[in-house]
Amino acid sequence: MFDHPVQLEVFPTDLHLRRIDPACNMRRFYRLSVQRDLFGGACLIREWGRIGYRGQVLIETHDDEAKAITALMKLAAVKRKRGYALPHATALPEVRKLKQR
Repeated sequence: MFDHPVQLEVFPTDLHLRRIDPACNMRRFYRLSVQRDLFGGACLIREWGRIGYRGQVLIETHDDEAKAITALMKLAAVKRKRGYALPHATALPEVRKLKQR
């Protein structure tokens, strides 16, 4: 149908990832965002947990926004290797399965 590639920003400051595996009863989310703090630095905010529930939060402080974005991109690469994907990418196979029935 509409197979558009997902375009990421060059330097994303917000990233939402999901890992859904019905066979293992797994529905996880991982959210990363970079925000400025009051002291001129930047914070990398990491949130994770089961979809539909309140997850855990960890805030990392960095000297500047560039270092925080670099940390975000490294964490995103690790999570993608572990099976996490963008929400649009995880939703497409489910839609195709529903249409086949």
